[in-house]
Amino acid sequence: MDSQRAEARALEAEISALRRACVEPPAPGEDTSRVRKSFRDIYQADSEGWELSKDLRSHLGHLESELQFLSTLTGISIRHYSKKTEDLTSTEMTEKSIKKVLQRHRLSGNCHMITFQLEFQLLEIQNEESLSSVITDLSIIMEPTEYSELSEFVSRAEERRDLFMFFRSLHFFVEWCEYRKRTFKRFKEKYPEAVHLSEGASSSCMGIRSPSRPGFELVIVWRIQIDEEGKVLPKLDLLTKVPLQALELDKNGVIEAAPLSFRTLLGVLGIEATLESLIKSLHTEASN
Repeated sequence: MDSQRAEARALEAEISALRRACVEPPAPGEDTSRVRKSFRDIYQADSEGWELSKDLRSHLGHLESELQFLSTLTGISIRHYSKKTEDLTSTEMTEKSIKKVLQRHRLSGNCHMITFQLEFQLLEIQNEESLSSVITDLSIIMEPTEYSELSEFVSRAEERRDLFMFFRSLHFFVEWCEYRKRTFKRFKEKYPEAVHLSEGASSSCMGIRSPSRPGFELVIVWRIQIDEEGKVLPKLDLLTKVPLQALELDKNGVIEAAPLSFRTLLGVLGIEATLESLIKSLHTEASN
């Protein structure tokens, strides 16, 4: 706003000067070429200002387009951002041509349904040959979510002061969460009688029940883990809920071996095909 007011005052001063030049005749003996030169200088300054303004608008539009592309690509959207800079250069550093600057950054945004706030300090040290920068402090605040896996990951990112790992892992974590949600929802809609989601579409567990075998249920537990290096990996396990009588009749240990067989099947068929085969196997038994 201050810069706009200053620009407005400068334009008003130029307009007043033009009006005086048009209304007041030149003083006796004054060279009229000086007046014409004043007009040319003002016109040239205005033209350069307009060109600069157009360039700035074009550059701003380009940056907004790139930011929108990155937001679409990563799912991360920044809503608010601010920066404060403090010059830490001492007299001794100045004599050695060394510049030391501390930047304090604050931003807030979201990655799809997960909201976050960040505060971090960036220390920059520049000399005649190089420029180095390091994050000296990082604080991450996550809005409460149902994803307990994020708590430990955020603490690890803060401890390491690793912004890149935070954004990269958060992006892939949310992608896996969305994929799990879509997969469970699709199976629930396709097999409404067999598939049960105790916590809705966002559930991390999917139950598969057999209509012909009361008390018999397979439970798929689908967790999304973030390892020490920030790599995001899905982890699926199979739990069985069967009546005691069925366990006693299972002389070959099929039920006991089911979790291990499930993991083997995942490696061969993949997630969706494995889940579909389990559901269909119970449906086949029910129809026989």
